[in-house]
Amino acid sequence: MSEFLASEPGVEVVAAAVTDDLVLDDLEADLVAVLGGDGAILRACRQMGMRQLPIVGVNLGRLGFLADLSPVEFREQFPKLQARDYHIIEHLMFECSVKAAGRPAEKFLGLNEVVVSCGGSFHMVDVHLAIDGEPVTTYSCDGLIVSTPVGSTAYSLAAGGPILRQDLEAFVVTPNCPHALTNRPLVDRADCVYTLTLRRGQGGAAVIIDGQVHRPLSEGDVVEVRRAPVTFQLARVSGLSYYATLRRKLHWGTQPRYISDKETE
Repeated sequence: MSEFLASEPGVEVVAAAVTDDLVLDDLEADLVAVLGGDGAILRACRQMGMRQLPIVGVNLGRLGFLADLSPVEFREQFPKLQARDYHIIEHLMFECSVKAAGRPAEKFLGLNEVVVSCGGSFHMVDVHLAIDGEPVTTYSCDGLIVSTPVGSTAYSLAAGGPILRQDLEAFVVTPNCPHALTNRPLVDRADCVYTLTLRRGQGGAAVIIDGQVHRPLSEGDVVEVRRAPVTFQLARVSGLSYYATLRRKLHWGTQPRYISDKETE
């Protein structure tokens, strides 16, 4: 694919990142083409840091919810991309601060979700949640997920969370396998600070950012999630609506397949 781009007249490939080592936050480019799946897009967003550039995703994986163009479609749509005949949709991103005893505080940029996880089978964690400093509750669960609207169709959805429109200014808090029938997902504003404190956790408890960054946690460690000062910029040329993508990729709202009379004979 890089050979295809380099061979196109009027196109200059200014950088190619094949590992996590290349820092892209000082990159000068009009468009970033990410080849892979949604995980590759999450990695690219983190590498670009505070200088997010428009991304077009070419799906080489299985689902490709964000990377919605196949290699064939990318080649077909490339004249539109070159002519800048696309629209950019901005999505909420987050900053995650991890304050763990015995380690310097760390800060990470992310797009999908932050998870405080038990890290192993047959163990639970107690995670206390405060929003803008106001105590909310303490969850006893396998893990607590704080996700953006983009991340609402990922791990949060699998844990029973709601689907949020990707342009909403909100976070969703979803407990994974909570040990209480009254624990339900919570949606609140994006301009709040979400503070997660590990009250109880066996060895192996961790905070996981976008499924790619792992940091161990001990009792008393604190994770803060807030809106990032930058947004994820997705370049779309397909014209598919959000709900059309839900139906096409996740088979959302598919009707049951009833057995016909002929099949029962």
